[in-house]
Amino acid sequence: MSERVPSDHASVTTFRANVARSGGTRRPCLRLPDEADLEEGDLIRLLVGGGHYHARVDADASGRLVRGAYDNKRLARNPGEGENRLAEWCSETGRDPGSAVELDELEPGFCYGLREPGKRTVYSVPKRPNASLSDIAEKFGGE
Repeated sequence: MSERVPSDHASVTTFRANVARSGGTRRPCLRLPDEADLEEGDLIRLLVGGGHYHARVDADASGRLVRGAYDNKRLARNPGEGENRLAEWCSETGRDPGSAVELDELEPGFCYGLREPGKRTVYSVPKRPNASLSDIAEKFGGE
């Protein structure tokens, strides 16, 4: 069962992040702040617009970024195969490249929430999966 946590709770660290362009494409991506304790290659949960998604942390010459949010880990690793929920959210909320967003750190290195600046939300934070079970699932191509 997931825990419900409001974005203004004392346990939540909020970072200012920005929507940017992903390379030479017109697709939006999320430029991560330097303060967020994330490394290139990390797979995280990203709670966006009421949905729970998976995202991979990438890097380019300007720093770390998330190019998309997807329905499962496999799609996050192979983004051309699935719907980019981050791009959908940006379109629905009018977040264009250059727009500021709030990135809420719900569980460092695992779960983050994304919201429009100044808007309060309540997240349903999933529990971190058991590491040994996750390793087995990934070994067999699981989600």
